[in-house]
Amino acid sequence: MNLSTIRFAKPEDTEALMAVANTIGFEPHELEVLSNMLADYFSGKTNSDRFWIADDDDQNGLVGVAYCESERMTDGTWNLQLIAIRPDYQGQGRGGKLLRYVEETLKARGGRMLLVETLANLDRTRKFYQKCGFQEEACIRDFYAAGADKIVLRKVLNAD
Repeated sequence: MNLSTIRFAKPEDTEALMAVANTIGFEPHELEVLSNMLADYFSGKTNSDRFWIADDDDQNGLVGVAYCESERMTDGTWNLQLIAIRPDYQGQGRGGKLLRYVEETLKARGGRMLLVETLANLDRTRKFYQKCGFQEEACIRDFYAAGADKIVLRKVLNAD
């Protein structure tokens, strides 16, 4: 694996962040939503209760991204809304490293719990989260569409 730097995303990363989302299969309407979210974030229209992180490969630019936001009206609960590594860089431990960085960032901000949701049929994704210490908390049947269940996974970051 090449050397990489995990860091907070910068406005000039927008195009590369969008490219990562595209390579993992975001649909056009999802890319549009993501573009708007990034524009709001980098313009300062959002508060500090959310952040974007980039995995910046020393030779090939951005290869991964994570997006996290706090859950309103909770005490230290956060949602990992997006974590992605370009397919040609998967299987190298980058996803786990990026997730650990998110977790450490949240702990430093007083984060108590991290939630993540995924589709029930994404076995590889669920196994990744379980390997990283997440436990299945809930299944909401037919959430995304008929037959497309949502699985919610949970990890306690700071039990205090």
